[in-house]
Order: sequence, then structure tokens, then C-alpha cells
Amino acid sequence: MPVLLFLLWIVLNGRITVEIMAIGMIVIALVYLFMIRVFHWTLRRDLLLLRSLPIFLLYLLNLLREAAVAAVRVALLSFSPGKKPEPIIKEFNSGLGRMGLNVILANSITLTPGTITVRQEGDRFIIHALRSEYADHIENSSFVRLLRRFPR
Repeated sequence: MPVLLFLLWIVLNGRITVEIMAIGMIVIALVYLFMIRVFHWTLRRDLLLLRSLPIFLLYLLNLLREAAVAAVRVALLSFSPGKKPEPIIKEFNSGLGRMGLNVILANSITLTPGTITVRQEGDRFIIHALRSEYADHIENSSFVRLLRRFPR
């Protein structure tokens, strides 16, 4: 976490000087101590975050790819005179078990054109899709498969 905080400090400052780095180290030490004291942050959480980073980056790339593919499908649907939206509501259980992962899944579904998360309670999702094929097998989608790989 201190490394991520330091990178954020550098990005927000926009330049690197000795003074900015020195002040940054002091500010980051104070923020990290605050996180330990108030949020009960631990070294174990830092290690978990570090182990999760490759899967998180893979998930972001997958989200971008799925959003691009879905955007093309929705555009083709919009401009095809023979095809019409046939909206459906689908209910499914993700089986992820952790609230944070379910929230990421809900937001990913909403960010993907053609689908919206209507409701999410724990593992239970209700989604709206422009066509039934947009929601087919969503409980075993690439989103869910990648989220299941996150370390506990």
C-alpha cells in the first residue's frame, strides 16, 4: 500500500523533485499510520493486495474487451433494420460469496453495453438485457470466472 500511495502522490504532483519526494514520504507515512490505526490495515492485507494485482489487471483488460465487443453488438442491433431489441430480465446467483467481488461484478455488468444490473443482494443478481443472448450464461461469464480467482 505505501508503494501505491507513493505512486499516487507522484501522479497527483505531476513532477518529481527531491522536495516533492521527501514531503511525499512523510505524508505517505502519516496516511499509512492512519490506515493502520483507523481502518486496522495490516501487512497481511498488503500482501493480499499484491497477490491480487495480476488478476485485477487481467480483469480490467477483460472488462475493456467485453465492453468493446458488447458496444459493437449493440451498435449493430441499433443499425440493423431486421433486428429489434427483445428486452429480458434475468435472475441468477454469482456464487462469489464476497460482497466486494459481487459489487465489482454488478458494476461490470452495468458498464457493459446492452446489460444493466437492476438489483444485487449478496450473490443474487437481477439484470436487464436488450436481448436474451446478452444475458445467456452470465453466471459463468468471463467476469465471474476471473473474480473467482481472486485470493481470499
